[in-house]
Amino acid sequence: MKRIVVLTGAGISAESGIKTFRDSDGLWENYRVEDVATFDAWLKNPDLVREFYNQRRKEILETLPNEAHKQLVRLEENFRVDVVTQNIDNLHERAGSSNVLHLHGEATKLVSQTNPEEVVTLSGWEQTKDMTDSLGKPLRPFIVWFGEAVPNIVPAAELCQRADIMIVVGTSLNVYPAAGLLGYAKSDCDKYLVDPKEPNANLKGIHFIKKKATEGVKEVVDLIIEKYA
Repeated sequence: MKRIVVLTGAGISAESGIKTFRDSDGLWENYRVEDVATFDAWLKNPDLVREFYNQRRKEILETLPNEAHKQLVRLEENFRVDVVTQNIDNLHERAGSSNVLHLHGEATKLVSQTNPEEVVTLSGWEQTKDMTDSLGKPLRPFIVWFGEAVPNIVPAAELCQRADIMIVVGTSLNVYPAAGLLGYAKSDCDKYLVDPKEPNANLKGIHFIKKKATEGVKEVVDLIIEKYA
């Protein structure tokens, strides 16, 4: 069974209505990234950071997976599929994808500040001040903030090394370390890129589909099933 790795970015979730800071000149829902998406911000103003992610969770829970998310699930009928996403939403899981690796964390979860293995899944959208870890310390959003290491980049690279087919959807290929994952693919790996804008990256050897995710992903999925299934 051939192995497919799908690398997704903000573009796939944007079509479900989820905004990102890159859509508005460095602002994320009118917040500066430095004020809500760094560990320093959490130390200086945890109430603001907590409220910011509460709103992101509320937005996610009110949002539905789109056709691009659903089309990727079709591939699981004939292939081993791993989704490596830069997104913090759970739309891939809700669409039905079985194997999802989040590079930048998950908005629906909280984590201990002292023990990264202690992760709590929220039942709703709200994190309150009284939510603490086993040591009684406040839980923080389970997010990889700017300036922090990306723990899942290593398993993501290992998946890419084993991939027979790679599909990249809705990412500019400019955000590292995620943008470097294509470089781990085998020389004979079949690569596809779906995005309405041509990225500022080397596309040599990549099948480029200049379409939005909801259109382009179906086209790629149909092509792969016809070619390999």
